[in-house]
Amino acid sequence: MSEITTIENGKVKLTFKLSAEDYTKALNAAYHRIGARYAMPGFRNGKAPRRMIEKQYGDAAFWDKELDMAVEKACADAVAEHKLLPALAPEYSIISYSETEGCEIEATLVLEPTVELGQYKGIEVPMQEYNVTDEMVEKELDKRRHEQARQVSVEDRPLELGDTAVFDFVGFVDGEQFEGGTAEKYSMVIGSHQFIPGFEEQMVGMKIGEERDVNVTFPENYQAEHLKGKPAVFKVKLHELSYEELPELNDEFAAETSEFETLDELKADVRRELGVQMEKDRQIAFESAAIQQVIDNAKVVVHPDLIAAEAHAELHNMEHQLSEMGLKLEDYANYMGTTVEEMHDRYHHIAEDQIKARTVIQAVIDAEKIEPADADYEAAVNAYAERSQGWTPEKVAEELLPENRMKYAQSALYEAVIRFIKENAVITKKEEKVEE
Repeated sequence: MSEITTIENGKVKLTFKLSAEDYTKALNAAYHRIGARYAMPGFRNGKAPRRMIEKQYGDAAFWDKELDMAVEKACADAVAEHKLLPALAPEYSIISYSETEGCEIEATLVLEPTVELGQYKGIEVPMQEYNVTDEMVEKELDKRRHEQARQVSVEDRPLELGDTAVFDFVGFVDGEQFEGGTAEKYSMVIGSHQFIPGFEEQMVGMKIGEERDVNVTFPENYQAEHLKGKPAVFKVKLHELSYEELPELNDEFAAETSEFETLDELKADVRRELGVQMEKDRQIAFESAAIQQVIDNAKVVVHPDLIAAEAHAELHNMEHQLSEMGLKLEDYANYMGTTVEEMHDRYHHIAEDQIKARTVIQAVIDAEKIEPADADYEAAVNAYAERSQGWTPEKVAEELLPENRMKYAQSALYEAVIRFIKENAVITKKEEKVEE
């Protein structure tokens, strides 16, 4: 028999017993396995009676993995008895124990989130309309021109905004050179605003081989605490200078950079590609809005311990990845202009949103008894293929074979529930997106 007590919403205490027989059996099994660890005068290792060892070293001398396994089994039986759904491993506390009465144990359990679904069918979701404008086509073509541009060396004039400069710099604060403020043969487009405000502008007019002092002040919100708001001097030496020469946008450009012979044909294809991408973006936006509304309509109760555990796991994984690169979490936080505490807060919010989202999605699946269809498996495989490289149509077809596609079952189920939500949503209005 076991008893359950609610501590707080989403967390309970479960009191249960390990029988005297099971308790003694666990102690004896541990004794036979690790008894030789304990030295007793007058006995060879492993030959001293268990009770003598316990008298000498304490009752808990043989509370080892055998007892842990027995307690876990008894706890699992109690959990099943009360139809509980633990989300985290239990925390155990021994209340009493004896070989005649057995062992009474208290387990603290954080339970899976509970959810009360709100409206998830017939929700009203706006669908955004997108139109491909001439300006958007020109912007894409200009991007392609920059991709085909060539760098032309400059020898006969000073540096201008827009030039690419190769230079050395050494930074000083209060007359002392500071860590991270030095580089050699650094390459940068002047005017790209990669450096502290005022730095790049003061380089304009420099000639190759010239040295110049650049005076700046670090912003008050600069990521490095010891440099915030500090005036600094950078000693700069210019080594190389070049500029980007763009090709003309004409039929020749179209023929050399695409399968088309004329610029008009290229423009038409660019317009088509932008339209395809915008339709994808439109569907993704609609899907995200619909899912978020279903989540917002539901009432989800998540215990803070579960959120903290998931956030901690994500941060621990990040710390591990950073350590492999020789970095610490504090270093990464400074680089990103934040603090470790702020990162913890952000990851807690992310974990809470993720837990709520998957809880609600699973509740919809259960309520509607949703099963993935062939189209959902196709969508899951195609989505994976898009994220991968070198997948041929034959590879996609192979992955869709019954013996292979089960690895995509979870993704296909997600596709199915999202499709269900979208198909049952109501488009309330269509707005034309105004391009800037």
